[in-house]
Parts: sequence; structure tokens; C-alpha cells
Amino acid sequence: MAKLIIIRGNSGSGKSTVAKLLQKKLGHNTLLISQDAVRREMLWVKDGPDNRAIPLLKTLLLYGKERCEAVILEGILHSQWYAPLFDLAREAYGQEIYAYYYDLTFEETMARHRTRDKQAEFGEEAMRRWWVEKDYLHFPGEVIFTGEIGAEEAAERIYQEVQNGK
Repeated sequence: MAKLIIIRGNSGSGKSTVAKLLQKKLGHNTLLISQDAVRREMLWVKDGPDNRAIPLLKTLLLYGKERCEAVILEGILHSQWYAPLFDLAREAYGQEIYAYYYDLTFEETMARHRTRDKQAEFGEEAMRRWWVEKDYLHFPGEVIFTGEIGAEEAAERIYQEVQNGK
């Protein structure tokens, strides 16, 4: 049965970096679904409730469930806006969901953003607009990452938890 790994948090928290590291650790037949890639690159739609990326994200989750050993879903993924996606995830993956949330201060996400290639694309004003404080999913076993954990350490922890069944 496929395992679903959800990595969420505010912009600049390190989700994409961890997701890419984790995909390499998990190896072939691991589907990485990036909210940014689907919403901003493939569909070029604005984020918000009922945005047009949600149906495609649902389809990708189901595709991964049927054809992959692991699926990594990463993005800001506002819990209220994406509730239909998370409902589908619960229904499709059941107990095989591993949820992680980056709970960082705004200042920490800004500091991390300044080290990214994307820093020229958007700045503090946009990140403040997107900011959602403590946007937990409250899935059983949801793990909260703070600023003390680095990307490599986070990827290794998730890998071990997925391999060992939590």
C-alpha cells in the first residue's frame, strides 16, 4: 500500500528542499507533488478556496496511491482551503499518512527565504500576505518541526519514520 507524506508550512520554511531530499532517499517510484508546481507552473492559478489546482492535486494523489510506493505532497496547502484534498487523502490512504508541519516564526521564514534562488521573485510583503500562523492539520501523529531542525535531519527523520511505520 502506498504511503502519503505531507510536508506543509509557510513560504520559505524549507518544505521543498526537504521533499526533494526525501524523494532521493525513498528512491524510484516516489511521486513528489509540489503545490507550487501544480498551481503556479502547470495551471497558473491564484491560491485560495476552490482554486482550480485542487481537482488536479486530488487526481495526482489517487494516481500515486495506485502506482507508487510513496507520495510526497508538499506546499503551504492552507488547511481550510485544501480541506477537500485532505479529506480525500484520509479516505484514500487511511493510516498510511505521515504529516509534517513547519511551525517557524515569520522572521525565521524570511531569513531562510533570503538564501533561496526565489528571493528575487517575491519579498516580505508577499510572504506576510500568505502567512498563516499554526495551520495544523491535526492528523493523528502530525509532527511539528521548529527552526532547530535542518533539512537533512528532517528528511532523515521522515525517511526513518516512513520506513519503520512511525
